[in-house]
Amino acid sequence: MFEKLSDRLGGVFDRLRGRGALNEQDVREAMREVRVALLEADVALPVVRDFIEKVTEQAIGQSVLKSITPGQQVVKIVNDQLTEMLGSEASELNLAVAPPAIIMMVGLQGSGKTTTTAKIAKLLKGKQNKKVLMASLDVNRPAAQEQLATLGKQVDVATLPIIEGQQPVEIAKRAMQAAKLQSFDVLMLDTAGRMHVDQQLMDEMRSVATIASPHEILLVVDSLTGQDAVNVAKNFGEQVDLTGIVLTRMDGDARGGAALSMRAVTGKPIKFAGIGEKLDAIEPFYPDRVAGRILGMGDVVGLVERASQMVEKDEAEALAAKMAKGQFDMNDLRSQLRQMTKMGGLGALAGMMPGMKKAKAAMSGQTDDKILIRMDAMIGSMTPKERSKPELLNAKRKIRIAKGSGTTVQDVNKLLKMHQEMARAMKRIKKMGGLKGLAAMFGKGGDLGSAMEGMAGLPKGSLPPGMGGLPGGLGAGGGGLPPDLARLLNKK
Repeated sequence: MFEKLSDRLGGVFDRLRGRGALNEQDVREAMREVRVALLEADVALPVVRDFIEKVTEQAIGQSVLKSITPGQQVVKIVNDQLTEMLGSEASELNLAVAPPAIIMMVGLQGSGKTTTTAKIAKLLKGKQNKKVLMASLDVNRPAAQEQLATLGKQVDVATLPIIEGQQPVEIAKRAMQAAKLQSFDVLMLDTAGRMHVDQQLMDEMRSVATIASPHEILLVVDSLTGQDAVNVAKNFGEQVDLTGIVLTRMDGDARGGAALSMRAVTGKPIKFAGIGEKLDAIEPFYPDRVAGRILGMGDVVGLVERASQMVEKDEAEALAAKMAKGQFDMNDLRSQLRQMTKMGGLGALAGMMPGMKKAKAAMSGQTDDKILIRMDAMIGSMTPKERSKPELLNAKRKIRIAKGSGTTVQDVNKLLKMHQEMARAMKRIKKMGGLKGLAAMFGKGGDLGSAMEGMAGLPKGSLPPGMGGLPGGLGAGGGGLPPDLARLLNKK
């Protein structure tokens, strides 16, 4: 997300950082470029104008222009203003009420509202241990109620039984009664998708809101619609008292205008961002983290959180035990690569790790997923004995593996070199005292990161130090350890 805007701003700020000193004219010229970049990203004109005025006013102050690193100071000001534009702080759901907390989902047809309802329900159940009931009030779209019931089974969340012929207000009353009687913590009401001009459906939505008195009314909008998403939010806000917004398809929004305009224009916080089609592809919206991604500063906190969710505890413990003995075979390398794939591959992680976007751009047309898939295919073409003892791989065996995986012998050699580098790293860990020396080891790099550079054809040093050597591809130098592994390292 935000790729185009991030690339444009990155170029502007790289030039500012490269200047030893700045004057007012330098700043104003840079701000003109930033203004154009924001407008091209489909950010609302009033929002852009206000943003540029605030940044320029602060950036041309003497404390900035006469500082030792004026370029960095300007970037910090832009970062702070971007964070403020996006809402300053994350806005959580209001669940601190007498149960059940009622969340009403509204939005246009095709915005992804029903799927988003299931995603949020899954998040509440998994992260906050809430007992959730979902109810579909959509009696207009064919099989809409059945769709929510199917999604409920997939995420293991209860749905209100369907009674043919009931109208939305009646369904809402029955859902509220069922939620109270069965002691649900949260009731989610998925209303019918509607069009701007359909006043009858808008009236129906207001009637449901009056009856249910929801604690949250979340508007689901498609971020790819750009400025129209902002207009949708304004129109719905005139009909019901919205408490927050969920932006879907953020992963496909290279411009980001909807996200950047939404809070400033509507005054409503963005509470969640949909980042994919899978039912766990949704995350709370953190303005400071998003601003960091836009400016190429990464989101290390989000990266570590994702790793801690994806890393299997048993695998982490088994690998840590092998590390302590200085052991590392092809099965371990394959496990690492699969953990990285679970986390979304290098492409998904690129915006979360400082410096990774430039590394990704240097991949000479290869997609990140293809690199990981090819390496996994090569390991899969080995026999169990070869995976446990890679030293057995002679020229004849390499040819067989290359043919079996649709790669070349050169690719197989690169994979083996990667394994050798990591195996040497494991031996160094053993010499440094096993697990106690692990964190220090990964702060120095030279593990999966350097090997991946060679495999992907990247320039030396393009991946951050410590990128790899741990489940999920996270080293201490890459921003932190998954909690399970961190606990292992801290054992006396």
